Amino acid sequence: MSRVCSITGAKPTKGHVIHRRGMAKKKGGVGQHVTANTPRLFVPNLKTRRVWVPELDRFVTVKLSARALKTIAKNGAYQTLKAAGLV
Repeated sequence: MSRVCSITGAKPTKGHVIHRRGMAKKKGGVGQHVTANTPRLFVPNLKTRRVWVPELDRFVTVKLSARALKTIAKNGAYQTLKAAGLV
């Protein structure tokens, strides 16, 4: 399964981790030097959840990010899922 949130559309994005070596000048060293720029993935915090929709009187299984769970709690399950085109 793809790592995409059904509601927010959040998906993994590419980025880099900058590796540094040495003590900062501020701390009494000779300064930091960048030694590597390593690619990495920023993966969304996805959960597979069964959401109860009272208007439909049934559960709907969706893959959600933690942000989408907060959106459902705020706006209601039916309205959020309808806006995303899932109901």
